[in-house]
Amino acid sequence: MKEIHFAGGCFWGAEHYFRNIEGVVDTEVGFANGDLPSPTYEQVYTDTTGYAETVRVVYDSGKIPLDELVRDFFCAIDPLSLNKQGEDEGTRYRTGVYYSDPADLGILKKVFDEVQSLYPSPLAVELEPLRNFWPADARHQDYLVKNPDGYCHLPLRIFRYPKLVADLKALLGDETDRIARYSNTAALVQERMGFFWTGFYLVDGDQLVLGPFQGPVACMRIGFGKGVCGTAWKEARTMVVPDVEEFPGHIACSSLSRSEIVVPLKDADGVVTGVLDIDSKDLSTFDHIDVFWLSRLTALL
Repeated sequence: MKEIHFAGGCFWGAEHYFRNIEGVVDTEVGFANGDLPSPTYEQVYTDTTGYAETVRVVYDSGKIPLDELVRDFFCAIDPLSLNKQGEDEGTRYRTGVYYSDPADLGILKKVFDEVQSLYPSPLAVELEPLRNFWPADARHQDYLVKNPDGYCHLPLRIFRYPKLVADLKALLGDETDRIARYSNTAALVQERMGFFWTGFYLVDGDQLVLGPFQGPVACMRIGFGKGVCGTAWKEARTMVVPDVEEFPGHIACSSLSRSEIVVPLKDADGVVTGVLDIDSKDLSTFDHIDVFWLSRLTALL
């Protein structure tokens, strides 16, 4: 077993997120890299102790490698926000990764560089050795388990995705039939996430043909480069559309669809073989969280 410490804003939500990730065997909230011995929550809350609210994560590196775990961390934060995550503001809510094994530094730097390449501005995420860590008192441990309706700065769906991906992996097992795999994938995503429409379009010549799906009737065929799905196929990249009515050439399979995400499916050579299409009745439903976890999901397929 190995451990790493993550500061990701309010530690209530951060802990609840990590405890749902496959390969994480234990979590503990506390305060890291400050100046005062054995600080209390009330002392840290004053922003005068130098501590950051932090989650100690113990993980099985045979089930989840460190680089994957750190990518999971970046999915749950705004890496450009200094001393602020969600509505929580102060130095205690700064973000950071604190390591106790010097051998981890090379892996951590690689992921940090990978994430930095996605942004024009410098990351506001600390990368430092762990100097100290003091556990918070019992009322803060597993807070959202004890208080399911308690405050959290993270959106609820971020807690569902890790278990969804883990359960899908187990569900698919060694089944090789593509239609069977896609059918159960669409059903499980729809059951767990409650989207308006979840389904697949599969490449057939110069068109996408409707595959397994969950939801109301849909368009049967979509041309290459047409609409959101056809564009995701043509450009071989995930498309996030906050308002489908503003997307040029949008194909209205249902007037109830307001926002959409489309993730390409690729074979071992990187050729697009189809797309996963998910629609919502609400505007601006999808963001980087959905991109991250749905990409992880489609990799299983």
